[in-house]
Order: sequence, then C-alpha cells, then structure tokens
Amino acid sequence: MTVRVDMGMDSGGASVSMDLEELLATRLLVQGNSGSGKSHLLRRLLERSAGHVQQIIIDPEGDFVTLAGPYGHVVVEAVNYSANEIVRFAQRCREARASVVLDLEGLDAEGQMRCAAAFLGALFDAPREHWYPALVVVDEAQVFAPSVAGDVAEDVRKASLAAMTNLMCRGRKRGLAGVIATQRLAKLAKNVAAEASNFLMGRTFLDIDMARAADLLGMERRQAEAIRDLARGTFLALGPAVSRRPVAIRIGSVQTSARSSSPVLVPLPQQGGRDMQEMLFAEVEQPQFIMPAAAPRPVAADRVMQDLDREDTPPERARPELPEIDPAPVITDVLRAIVEDPESATRPAAVLFQDFQVRCRMAGVTRPPLDLSAFSRRLAAARAGILEGLEDEWAPVIDAAHDLPDDMLGAFLLIARAAREGEPCPSDEDVARIYGTSSLGRARRVMSYIEGRNMFVTRVDLSGKRSITIPRLGWTTQPADAA
Repeated sequence: MTVRVDMGMDSGGASVSMDLEELLATRLLVQGNSGSGKSHLLRRLLERSAGHVQQIIIDPEGDFVTLAGPYGHVVVEAVNYSANEIVRFAQRCREARASVVLDLEGLDAEGQMRCAAAFLGALFDAPREHWYPALVVVDEAQVFAPSVAGDVAEDVRKASLAAMTNLMCRGRKRGLAGVIATQRLAKLAKNVAAEASNFLMGRTFLDIDMARAADLLGMERRQAEAIRDLARGTFLALGPAVSRRPVAIRIGSVQTSARSSSPVLVPLPQQGGRDMQEMLFAEVEQPQFIMPAAAPRPVAADRVMQDLDREDTPPERARPELPEIDPAPVITDVLRAIVEDPESATRPAAVLFQDFQVRCRMAGVTRPPLDLSAFSRRLAAARAGILEGLEDEWAPVIDAAHDLPDDMLGAFLLIARAAREGEPCPSDEDVARIYGTSSLGRARRVMSYIEGRNMFVTRVDLSGKRSITIPRLGWTTQPADAA
C-alpha cells in the first residue's frame, strides 16, 4: 500500500508529497536554526500520517503533547516515572502498536538522555513478533546524540548515543524508522546523521552548518549561500521519499499547535517612572523574629545522684531475649520466593535487594545477612537453579567464574549445572531468561563474552546441535539446539 503525505508546495505552487512507505525504509533528517520551522514540519508530517502508521515521539520540550486530543496519542510524562517503568511503557507500546509522546519536559539534560536511552533501547530490544513499522521522531536530536562530550556523565552520554545509533543504523529491520530534527548539524554525531537518506534543510547561518547541509544535499559549496536565504517554514528537500533533486518546499498548515509559541510584542505598562520606582523600592515586609524559649537550667550532679538512689525509682524493665534464628535457611527460602516471582526476571539486583531485606526481617532475621554484592551473586545462582551448596560442592565453579561480572554469573552457572548433571545444553532463550532480557542477540553476546575469557568452549556438530565444555572442570553438556 502506497501512502503519500502532502507536505506543502514548491516554488511553482505544485504540491510536494512524501512517500510514507519509502520513508520507513530510508529515514529522515531535518535541520534548521531555532525559529526556522522544524517543529511545524514535524507536526505536519505527524498529522498527515496519523492513522497510517504507529508514531513514537521523543519530545524534550513538551511541544507535541497536543497531538493527544485530536489524534489519540498517549502522553507519557517521564518526570513522574522511574527508568524501569519507562522501559515497561516502551515494551507495551511496541506490543500494542500505540502512538506515544514521551514528554521529557521537567527533566534536566542528563535525565532526558538517560530516559531516552532506556526508552529507545527497549523499543530496539522488543521481540521479533512485535517488529511492527513505526515512525520514531526525535526532536532536538543533538541533545541525545552529541558530537562531543558535554557536561553530562560519560556513561549517560554513551548510552544515549548508542541508542540513537541503533535507531538510525539498525532500526530499519526492526520496523523503526528514525526521523530526527536538529538545530545544528555540527553538534549532531556524524554516524547518526549519515544514516538518513532523506533530508529537509531549513534556514541556517553558520558556515560549518551550511557546508554540511550543502554536502548532504549534493550542492556545491558556492550554492550553500541559498540555505541562509530560506524563508521561515521553507525547506530544501532531497531523498528517495520526496524528490531525486533538491526542491524547495513551503510547509503547509497544521491543525494543532504547541503549548508554547514564538514571543510576540505586547504593550508596555503605562505607569510613569516615579510610580514604577516607588513600586520597585517599596519597603519589603520583614519576617517576624520569634525569640526561642529559654533553655532549662542545668541540674547539679549530686541532685541527679540523689534522685537515682531513691527507693521509689521503678526498676528498669529487662528486654525480652529473642531467640536466635539461623539465617541460612531463611536466605534460601527468600531467594526461592524471589526467583519464582515472574516479574523479578526483569528487575535489577539493586531493586530486588531491598525486597530481600524486607523479607528477611519479616522472617525474624533482623541484621542484613548479605551485602549487595553477595546478594547479586546468590541471586544469579538462584536463577540458575542453585540455591544451596555454594560454599562447598559448587565452590570450584564459583572460583572458576570469579572474574565474571555479577550479572553474567547466572549464565555461566546455568551451563555448569547442565554440564555437571549431563543435561542438554541450555538454549539461547534459557540464557536470556537467566540474564534478565528478552533479546536473544544480547544473550548470544553474553555467551561470546564468557567464551572469550576462555571459561568454556562451544562445539557445534554437523546437525547444528551445540554442546559446551568447561575445560577447567572437565564437564561437558549434552548436544542440543541453540534456538
């Protein structure tokens, strides 16, 4: 089915449309200085394509929340939710094919990058059966894919940049078509901008941005001056979804508007200079100071001793002695209960550690029996089906995996348990479940990482069945299909 989205008119008054199906396959980059009409362009595209394709909007300024009324978009105000809840929203969004506006207004730059990275990562990691086509619109993309390091933490910048790179480089096979808009091409990471095949270039004034825009449009450097002369709301378009040659488009009107608008001049107050001065320098009401109550006089030491020696002083009640409880069986029971909870598979260890402490107190163990690091390793073992014997019979296995991160220990113990008991080799789905993800690709990367550390050796026979040997322990699993 071919759907063409009317974007506006060219210089001759002819209508210019965008092939929506081609756009899903080739992605779009919009560039223009503040006030050039980028948000207006995105709104025109979203309004005209609503009802034909799922739309997911990363909105740092809250400009697109007005689409919720007439077009049925669901607004997610990120400031009210945690990162885990944002991930769950993204998973449900892909499953239900709901059009969503992720409103990041109210978060600082680092919070916006962290939230967008979690949301885009969950969209990208959705299971294959949920790979429906969707437009993923990211306004102010230079915030989420900066070309240079800024004031935010380095791990946050890398996570956000990786999510944007996955969207533009590898999102097409998963049905995700990136539509990114930026004020300055020079501030946008090149590997993100280079993956777009369609371009809409608006007014810009800096030489470096004009040069990059001219290169993307296939124009000569001396023709780049034309980009500076573009009127507001006019864009030069090029790409397989819109035109094979650069064409100037005057973007058409829209039905909705942003909550914020461009500043307009309003009359100044008519108060004279004397009245204004009196108003500004009027006495400010001072807060009333309340004198604190006088401190009680100190009591002499001999008086205190006399009071303590009085016969009518009631004896101190003896605290009842609580019976000592062995924490080992409590830990085992609590870990078993946590692992059996289906929702715990996707929760991080730090969140489950709080649940673990509460359950232990309810069972009578008042002092925390494990710290966070020890709990993470015990949790990984419990997910692999090993609840007891970590200090004796499974000690060689734990020692063999001492260099692994805590979140990968469960995958190694799952393989080790199957090898020790002579069971078939666990599948990639089993490893993904233990690792706490639904992505089989991520599970395979975990297996490759462990094998790269020479902790086990994978063998695939001619029938395609996989078996794994742990050389240090001399254990080998039975052959089984990896899928």
